[in-house]
Amino acid sequence: MGLTAVNPITGNTDTLTKFLADPVEMKLLHMVTADPARTPTLVMFGDPNYFFFAGAPNCTSPCVTELPGFAWNHGDVQRDITTTWLGIVGPGVKRQGVTGEVWSDHTDIRPTILSLVGLTDDYSHDGRTLAEVMRDNALPTGVRRNPLAFTLLARAYKQINAPVGQFGRTTLAVSTSALAGDDTTYNNLENRLTTLGSRRDALAAQIIQKLEAAEFNNQPLDWPTTFRLLLQANQLLEQASGD
Repeated sequence: MGLTAVNPITGNTDTLTKFLADPVEMKLLHMVTADPARTPTLVMFGDPNYFFFAGAPNCTSPCVTELPGFAWNHGDVQRDITTTWLGIVGPGVKRQGVTGEVWSDHTDIRPTILSLVGLTDDYSHDGRTLAEVMRDNALPTGVRRNPLAFTLLARAYKQINAPVGQFGRTTLAVSTSALAGDDTTYNNLENRLTTLGSRRDALAAQIIQKLEAAEFNNQPLDWPTTFRLLLQANQLLEQASGD
C-alpha cells in the first residue's frame, strides 16, 4: 500500500506509507481548524526512518539519499518521534528526577503552570494539570480533596482525547484500512469513525469540565461520577479497537 523506496543502506524495498488520514480521521486527531482551506485531502504518516521533502518529479536528484549527520525527524506518529521530555522544577514540584511514568503532552503544560502559581482564567484547556508531579500542599484544593479520582480520570481523558493517545492511534489504523479498501470498506469504516468521533467529543467535553472544576473551581471529583466516566472511556476505547 502506498509509497515504496529502495533503502540506500540495505538495498531492500521499504514501504514508506505507514498510516493514512483523511478529513474524518484528521478531525479525530485535532488536525482540522476553523479554516477549511487549511484542511488537506489526505495526510500520510511515513516510515520514521525516512525524512520526506519536495524533490525532482523525475527522481534524478535522486529520490532517496543518505545525508550524513542528519539524525532528526518529526511529523510522524511513532513513539520514537512523538516522545519528548518536559522539565519541571520550582516551588510545589516534587523532586522525582527522570521519570517516564506520567503520560502527557504539550496541552498539559499551561494548566499545570496555572495550578502551581494559583492562577485561573476563562480559557478552556485541552490538557490537564499534571498532579502527579506536584507536592500535596501545592495541589489545587479541588484536586487535593480526591487526588486519586482526579489522576485516574485525567489519565483516561488523555488516552481518548490526545492525538497520539490510545484512541487516536487506534482510529488512525482504522482510517488507514478504510483508505486502502474498496468503496464498501471505506464507507463502512468512515461511518464508524464518524460515530466514534461524536461519542469521543461528547465524553471528552464532560471529563474536561469535571477536571477543570477540580483544578480551578475547588470542586472535588466524587467517586460515582468518576467511575461512570471511566467506564465510558474504557468502553469507547474498546469500541474503537473493535472489541
